[in-house]
Amino acid sequence: MRLVAENLAGERGGEFLFSGLNFTIAGGEALMITGPNGAGKSTLLRIIAGLLEKAEGSIRLDNAPAGFESLVGACHYLGHLNAMKPVLSVEENLRFWQSFNGAGQHTLREALDRVQLGDIGHLPFAYLSTGQKRRASIARLLISHRPVWLLDEPTAGLDKASEEQFAELMRAHLASGGIVIAATHLPLGLGDAQGLVMGANGQAHAGSREYSA
Repeated sequence: MRLVAENLAGERGGEFLFSGLNFTIAGGEALMITGPNGAGKSTLLRIIAGLLEKAEGSIRLDNAPAGFESLVGACHYLGHLNAMKPVLSVEENLRFWQSFNGAGQHTLREALDRVQLGDIGHLPFAYLSTGQKRRASIARLLISHRPVWLLDEPTAGLDKASEEQFAELMRAHLASGGIVIAATHLPLGLGDAQGLVMGANGQAHAGSREYSA
């Protein structure tokens, strides 16, 4: 499996944020996207997820696992918002997402235990702390299988223990052949990840290569 971007460009409000972007991420690899606010990190993730149209270029998933021939269908997207209804319980929210996205390798109970929320799954989502809400959202990655994880500031609101716990989940996903692409201002505990530095002037540096607008 390989996720391939060629001459990719993204825009916002009719203005290019980045262009001429090329990278390849294979199964078992991670890409950390860094750069200042407004450089296009979130836009890039949303383009990969199919939530925004690309301005130029192409993005595709080669040699995808069976059942995930579409890049959009192969992606889990975890954005700034947790995508949970406040009045529903944590378990009710997760059941909805599991019915919408399909089953994964973990049951709902197992997923809640992995993020240390097993004893409060019955509570309304609105009752949870900021960190607990983020951990519940992370549990969505576990209850439905997707080979590509797209993560936008995934550790926002997490304490150090929860950050390390999430790093273990990401490492397990990579060990199973999955892909992680994350936009972040903070280290995520994936020391061997590739790096993509987005610039506010439309430039991006991936590894030893430079791409400019």
